[in-house]
Amino acid sequence: MKNKLITFWAIVLIVIASIVTIFVKPTKLGLDLVGGSRLVLEAQPLNNAQVTPDMMSSLQFAIENRVNKLGVSETVVQRSGEKRLVVEIPNISDLNQAKAYLGETAELDFRKPVMLPNNMEAWVTTGLTGKDLTKANLSTNSQNGQWVVDLEFNAEGTKKFAELTRNMVGQQMAIFFNGELQSAPVIREPITGGRAQISGGENGFVYEEAKTMVDLLNAGALPVPAKIIEENTVGPTLGADSIAKSKIAGALGLGFVMIFMIVYYRVPGIIANIALMIYGLILFALFKAIPVTLTLAGIAGFILSVGMAVDANILIFERTKEELKAGRTLFTAINSGFDRAWTSIFDSNMTTIITCAILYCLGTSIVKGFALTLAIGVMVSMFTAINVTKNFMHLIFGTGNLKNPALFGLRPEEIGEGYNVVETKREKAKFGILD
Repeated sequence: MKNKLITFWAIVLIVIASIVTIFVKPTKLGLDLVGGSRLVLEAQPLNNAQVTPDMMSSLQFAIENRVNKLGVSETVVQRSGEKRLVVEIPNISDLNQAKAYLGETAELDFRKPVMLPNNMEAWVTTGLTGKDLTKANLSTNSQNGQWVVDLEFNAEGTKKFAELTRNMVGQQMAIFFNGELQSAPVIREPITGGRAQISGGENGFVYEEAKTMVDLLNAGALPVPAKIIEENTVGPTLGADSIAKSKIAGALGLGFVMIFMIVYYRVPGIIANIALMIYGLILFALFKAIPVTLTLAGIAGFILSVGMAVDANILIFERTKEELKAGRTLFTAINSGFDRAWTSIFDSNMTTIITCAILYCLGTSIVKGFALTLAIGVMVSMFTAINVTKNFMHLIFGTGNLKNPALFGLRPEEIGEGYNVVETKREKAKFGILD
């Protein structure tokens, strides 16, 4: 009983934390419900090179990865023509904020000096770019305390950087970020460790500038430069009316499910309904904490998942009723019902989770969002069905005999008889009654 009380209070704490999260965290709604920003990007290949379909596919993947890493922000990135991408960002109507969210182009380029025929010096690309980076870190210069950006190259970038510094000893190597010169240090000796540093010139970086640079570099360099050629705001296509109707549909659907559970399963049905409400609270809190952007389709999926969450309880209750009909005691019938239904629950939910993992690894951003939210819902439903429902069943019914079969939706003549096993503590008997 002590362990059951500990579990009960742990569930209470989880519910309280979920309620606090729901009230504290804002709900992110999709473009179809609250509108947002629409940006059109055009690929700008170097030296007027031809834009290939492979380039655009890589650019689309890089933009999607930058703005929608988890796949739950519902940001739409789609091709338009041969060298344009349309990016729709929900819930951000400030175009400057939208461009900052997108990260602009985040181009990192290392260049070397050349003399032009008119004796003017110019910088030309060396072929070492942000695509050769592994990661960027924010740190401070040990000599003057200024903020600097440390760069670490991948294997290919390390080879390029080592060869460049070997051939440019005594010369300057310029570091350009988004087309602006950041620093041009003199190469004193070959650098073979695959590391470099951007100092920000004589005045150095301010913290916000260096932090933004690090974030953009770590978000992934674009495979081809891209320029924003069109920007505008988008109004909601569905809006508040659809949200209100979704709430009504959700309340009706949930209400019918709860009525069915009470009519058919009686007291266990009431317990399942309580577990179902706890499931909804935990799932919605997780959606807000991640955060997941809810479109109208996402809201429908959430309502559907709440209705589907009772399937495990139905398996458990049906199995428990069969154990009672076989003559087992109430305590052992509940335990046996959970134990024997668990394999079916686990197998069915694991197949769903495996499918979600495949969709998440191979799908586009919207498919990733659906897969992730579905997997979260399945895992939360397993927790509430097994832990919450079982704990409440034991606390309410205890370890005594079933004196009123109607509490389980059974008639007295349906309850079977068995041989009692006498033990010091009945809880120690796994089945309690032998048949």
